[in-house]
Amino acid sequence: MAKNEVEKFDESTIRDRIYSIRGFQVMLDSDLAELYGVETKRINEAVKRNKERFPAGFCFKLKYSEVAEQRSQIATLKKKHSKIQTLCFYRAGCCYACRCTKK
Repeated sequence: MAKNEVEKFDESTIRDRIYSIRGFQVMLDSDLAELYGVETKRINEAVKRNKERFPAGFCFKLKYSEVAEQRSQIATLKKKHSKIQTLCFYRAGCCYACRCTKK
């Protein structure tokens, strides 16, 4: 895919990656990374390196206690046992994460 080319996704591909957590519709960092074609750690690095330009209202960290509660809804949490907390992105955060990773 060319640098400026936009990849199109089937609506269900994106809809299946939207979860309801804490009463908000969010996407996980691992799902965003898969959609954007980068590693999850690149998404997390982008957020960490752009804290001053990345408002807190764009994402939140999933608490370890919430992981167990969400396992039935979120299949990706079953296979990942990371010490790094999962980031959950609101709609605006999804767009900004893409912008930060596609430089």
